[in-house]
Amino acid sequence: MGDPKQNLAVAVARLDALPGLRVVDVSPAYRTPPWGPVPQDDYHNICLVVETSLSPVELLRACLAVEKDMGRVRDVRWGPRLIDIDVLLYDRVRLDHPELTLPHPRMAERAFVLVPLADIWPEAVITDGLSVAAARAACPGTDEVVRLTD
Repeated sequence: MGDPKQNLAVAVARLDALPGLRVVDVSPAYRTPPWGPVPQDDYHNICLVVETSLSPVELLRACLAVEKDMGRVRDVRWGPRLIDIDVLLYDRVRLDHPELTLPHPRMAERAFVLVPLADIWPEAVITDGLSVAAARAACPGTDEVVRLTD
């Protein structure tokens, strides 16, 4: 919703400004078909690598606060949204918490996650020794993930 390029830039800047968090790398932006049952415009996706002193759950809460501060309203699951920030991995931490599961349980099935993440952290391990690069190579739909040029 709105200006996706601007929304992504604002989200990155706000995350980087958080105490205990520093953005280390940002992938190129990609346009992808929307995912889920609700008709909407294409997504614009990026992935970040960050260094943080926050715990995984604190990191998630900080991300959700950035979403809320930017005007995200959670009314329809998988519906249109101004911004959506997920915590996908946290080093090699495995976590099953009521608020957060790590690694993200469905990331290996989502080309819109794997393509940008492989640009900046291809050797990251998703699960059981499966790297991001290997998951990307095996994931259907990567041809629908289009790198944006500007």
